[in-house]
Amino acid sequence: MTPALEVRSLVKSYGEIAAVKGISFTVRRGEIVGLLGPNGAGKTTTIDMLLGVLKPTSGSVHIEGDDIAARRSETIGKTNFAAVYAQLPGNLTVWQNLNIFALLYGVPGRAARIAELIKEFDLVPFADTRCGVLSSGEQTRVSLAKAMLNRPHLLLLDEPTASLDPSTAQIIREKIKTFAASDGGGVLWTSHNMQEVTEVCDRILFLSRGAILLEGDPRTLPGEHGKKDLEELFISIAREPLLHESL
Repeated sequence: MTPALEVRSLVKSYGEIAAVKGISFTVRRGEIVGLLGPNGAGKTTTIDMLLGVLKPTSGSVHIEGDDIAARRSETIGKTNFAAVYAQLPGNLTVWQNLNIFALLYGVPGRAARIAELIKEFDLVPFADTRCGVLSSGEQTRVSLAKAMLNRPHLLLLDEPTASLDPSTAQIIREKIKTFAASDGGGVLWTSHNMQEVTEVCDRILFLSRGAILLEGDPRTLPGEHGKKDLEELFISIAREPLLHESL
């Protein structure tokens, strides 16, 4: 089966500085893959290239077999994105924001789909409230509802639960796991919450200085490298990446 996402030898350079150094990986349909690494590792640069916001210096990105460089409109229409730093227009209400993005994505049965998501993400009391006056957690739920509007084949999530309380974060994690399992969409998920990653992700990629150092199951990978858990492995990679480059 064609993977939801296939990245081949992806490079992004700024002059002589390489932010991303020839990384290759896939995200299969129905799979949740964690993209981990310390600040400055190249995670956001990678996601920006997957979204078509940044043009790679070299390499390619294929979404369900289609090259994003050759078929940008078609491939972008199969994806969606949510991040704590990518807030929706604050002067528009929750419903207005969702309606505009539904129009942009050409969502069929637009009104019904918006109503479904407003209910699913517990936003009914805020449907006519401007997003700018919502709490950070409420804004995050709106962003996640937006990300689900077009039933994406590839969902890109950058710290999706960072501003949520533990109870709401758990509900959101379950919704995303259900999305991957039921709808068959692939998910690429960045997070600094190692407990969350262990719970949610089927596979993880450790990125450091623009390169993938390790890949594997988040529940077994730490033990393979003599660490008690994923957080200890993360700290080791962040502090001593050269040690892991040799493994």
